[in-house]
Amino acid sequence: MLYSKIEGEGKPLIILHGFLGMSDNWKTLGTQFAEQGFQVHMLDLRNHGRSFHSNEFNYTVMSEDIVAYCNFHQLKKIDIIGHSMGGKVAMFLAINHFELIDKLIVADIGPKYYRPHHQDILKGLNAVDFSVKPERSEVEEIVKKYIPDFGTRQFLMKSLYWKEPGQLAFRFNLDVFNKEIEQVGKAIPEEAHFEKPTLFIRGGNSRYILDEDFEPIKNQFSNAEFQTIPNAGHWLHAENPKLFFEIVMKFLKP
Repeated sequence: MLYSKIEGEGKPLIILHGFLGMSDNWKTLGTQFAEQGFQVHMLDLRNHGRSFHSNEFNYTVMSEDIVAYCNFHQLKKIDIIGHSMGGKVAMFLAINHFELIDKLIVADIGPKYYRPHHQDILKGLNAVDFSVKPERSEVEEIVKKYIPDFGTRQFLMKSLYWKEPGQLAFRFNLDVFNKEIEQVGKAIPEEAHFEKPTLFIRGGNSRYILDEDFEPIKNQFSNAEFQTIPNAGHWLHAENPKLFFEIVMKFLKP
């Protein structure tokens, strides 16, 4: 079963993080949604955070994990927010289990194919040799050589934890990501459709959803609307949480 943090009472709202992330990334926003009358479920997807590790890693199994989670917690008619890879999981869930979802919110990812683009990040993570028992600061120095962007590094360092006294490790399953990185960019099948209310939110500085993507997205998600957060990149919910929250609430509770 997937690890989750549950806050609040009311209509179920599931939140799915992106690649190499975890539920902790959504702690502040999750609390705010809970205060608006939702029972918020912030999940760690398989091979991430405190959830189980598995050699199987693709959108089919990840979306089925959400179905199993909803069945276990007896959740029906959920609203769901997914960022990046989590948005793809949410889209796969929507097209295969449309009866489970009321409203779908996808943050800065489209249904199209994305070619692998995490090579530098994976190189940096793979450069860390945990067998020599590095300190946290030493891990960051190694990663910094490959990932100069401070924000990206801080995001990744959140998954660093003390496995045992004196022994750090990453919570995510790096071995499987190395083997299955192609899976992260997979497209939603072209023939798939979802007709319920859907909101795509993109960062104004991000290249994940382009203007020319709007029409193909509408062909698959016929009830889709689009919002842009100006001056924000791919981590739009962290860069402008206030506007992200306002846009989401307007969609969930018009």
